[in-house]
Amino acid sequence: MTIPEFQRAGGVLAQLSMLRIESAGPIVHLRLNRPAKRNAINDELVAQIHTAFVNLPGDARCAVISGEGEHFCAGLDLSEVSERSVAEGIAHSRAWHAAFDAVQFGPVPVIAVLQGAVVGGGLELASAAHLRVAQASAFYGLPEGQRGIFVGGGGSARIPRLLGVSRMTDMMLTGRVLDAQEGQALAISNYLVADGKGLAKAFELAHKIAGNAPLSNFAVTQALPRIADLSQSEGLFVEALMSAIAQGDDAAKERVRAFLDKRAAKVSKP
Repeated sequence: MTIPEFQRAGGVLAQLSMLRIESAGPIVHLRLNRPAKRNAINDELVAQIHTAFVNLPGDARCAVISGEGEHFCAGLDLSEVSERSVAEGIAHSRAWHAAFDAVQFGPVPVIAVLQGAVVGGGLELASAAHLRVAQASAFYGLPEGQRGIFVGGGGSARIPRLLGVSRMTDMMLTGRVLDAQEGQALAISNYLVADGKGLAKAFELAHKIAGNAPLSNFAVTQALPRIADLSQSEGLFVEALMSAIAQGDDAAKERVRAFLDKRAAKVSKP
């Protein structure tokens, strides 16, 4: 699939100077735009990420987030950390939580395109996305242990769900860095592609996702992670409720009819 023709976003989204936001039909592309800082996240950028995801266009059906330049995101901009009090540090961390919750539990599925540094807060942001497409240049690190700090952007809750607690512990205690192949093997990324191919793959996936019934996408992104946090009996009950709601949607009924009438393709071997 070729990269679709995007147009710059208007309204509130056009005012976010640290993000370059464009859209093509139902797909919105948000690009971190601090390449000189390897897209490190400062207070203003995290606020703009939050603003962007709570103000996505009403016709958006999938979002792609990437980084301008050679790197996805090198993490927290440490120049803003050294003089904070404990109370200010808590407020800072909670601002990141709110922003990344808006990514994970916002209105549309989100695909992150990863290249170069995906480090610290950059890995925290990537882990808030629903799918991750890594390019061969991607590398992953959690240097907080060497910096005398701790993850504060939701990493302790999200990253172990991808890596496991033991591997995250290793990365934080020793400064171990994983390359793109290791990240793919450990399920940080869902897809691994050659350098320069990440956006095309992400837009291909976004096009498929945007074609799904919106309520089905909602169930996958909103209900599934919450069900996974419940006990089995509670999770199965919530699953039954969500399944019934999805089946009752008019779009779902039409798609089932299309399959039964042989107007929709069957699942086939890749």
